[in-house]
Amino acid sequence: MEIQRLHYPLSPDFEGESCVLALGYFDGVHVGHRRVIQKAIDVAKSLGVKSAVMTFDPHPREVLGQSGYTQYLTPTDEKLEQLKKMGVDIAYVVHFDISFAAIYPEDFIDEFLMQLCPKHVVAGFDYTFGHRGKGTVFTLKEHANRRYDVDVVAPVNRFGEKVSSTLIREYLYSGKIKEATQFLGRPYRVRGKVVHGEKRGRTIGFPTANLRLYAPYIVPKNGVYGVRAGLEGRSYYGVMNVGIKPTFENEHKEKSLEVHLFDFAGDIYDKTLEVEFLFFIREEQKFAGVDALIAQINADVVTAKEQFAKHSIV
Repeated sequence: MEIQRLHYPLSPDFEGESCVLALGYFDGVHVGHRRVIQKAIDVAKSLGVKSAVMTFDPHPREVLGQSGYTQYLTPTDEKLEQLKKMGVDIAYVVHFDISFAAIYPEDFIDEFLMQLCPKHVVAGFDYTFGHRGKGTVFTLKEHANRRYDVDVVAPVNRFGEKVSSTLIREYLYSGKIKEATQFLGRPYRVRGKVVHGEKRGRTIGFPTANLRLYAPYIVPKNGVYGVRAGLEGRSYYGVMNVGIKPTFENEHKEKSLEVHLFDFAGDIYDKTLEVEFLFFIREEQKFAGVDALIAQINADVVTAKEQFAKHSIV
């Protein structure tokens, strides 16, 4: 997949390539987003041109000062990986800033969109763009002037709710991993480096890998989770604690992500670990002492293995 990072205004010598273009921010690349992107891929094949996706970095809502948008379901590199897996030919990553946000919708189409040479444009039913979000899919159609065709993709529903990045965020913040997985179409994943921690886990019989995230991922609700971890091309199952470890003194209350991998032994410091959240086990809690904590971790491991076996995950 070709990746082009663009700024507004485009360079005078920029040359777009005839394509079918999917428009959207696509945080999460969830099942609704995938329907939009797949439509663009399918139309591109039928027209004999390349499929392309336009997305933005950073999140427009972050730039516009809306709270809650400094963390992502899919930071840019993760998003691009998902697009590549889908078979997208070109990814346009547009730098989003205040000047770009101020463009009027018609100017966005004439001065920016058209330079990408779209023969066909695909967007979700609720796509907005331009100054104050005044541009809509109706604007795309009305201002096309026969230069491109437009497909508008209807919403996708799960559990009686419209699939959206906002709702997936809420599910993760609530520990509702099953619902988040259904909306995403895959387990929620974070990626980071294994770093040195306090090394308490090994002293109580449960060595853990302390994860420092590579990017500002959304971190699910504090608690214990059943997870699958990818390490150097191999998968391992385990349990992860997300939280502040209240049983021990933690005056700064810094959130940590620590994963205990089943049937694994080895030095993995400074290596990359990818962790998929598969199910929520329990809330994080403070125990009266280390013995009570050990007993609960043992119970968590049993619960996790039962769930893995029940759902044929292992």
